[in-house]
Amino acid sequence: MDDNLLRIFIAVTTFAVLVQAGILVALFLTVRKTTTKMEALAEEVKGKALPLMETVQTTAVELRPKIEAITAKVEVIAGRVEEISANVSESTTTVKNQINRLDATVTDTLDRARLQVIRADELLSRTIDKVEETSEVVQRTVTSPIRHVNGLVAAISTGVEVLMGHKRRHGKNGAGVPQDEMFI
Repeated sequence: MDDNLLRIFIAVTTFAVLVQAGILVALFLTVRKTTTKMEALAEEVKGKALPLMETVQTTAVELRPKIEAITAKVEVIAGRVEEISANVSESTTTVKNQINRLDATVTDTLDRARLQVIRADELLSRTIDKVEETSEVVQRTVTSPIRHVNGLVAAISTGVEVLMGHKRRHGKNGAGVPQDEMFI
């Protein structure tokens, strides 16, 4: 019975560990997918905004020496380029912050999962210890006294039979106690 109980506890622990491993794999895949999307978004922003900024700056430099009348318009364009740069910078900062938050969340989740695995292991160890202690207590408090009482009853019964003159014979060899019953 103890082996069956141990097998049940091992099976339950194995199932719990497999479920937690599945959760960790799902978390990993989700984080990897999200990271890929964020990187693609950052690359798209870089691919579209940076060439535009370079083109605007080149155009502005070429037009300044040639046309002094357009200086006011060039300043407006430069202001817009700075605004685009600021927006790109803010977008990049936002993407980085989101990735950092996601990383912190995944790290926290993994730490909690590890803690739960440790707690489950400790719980299983304590449970197995309690089962072993209970088995020893049952052995000491129930089985041993029953053996003593059985021996005492057998002795009293044999004594009464001898006193009454009805000594019974056990076994085929005529001995008072069969050979198999001599060792308990």
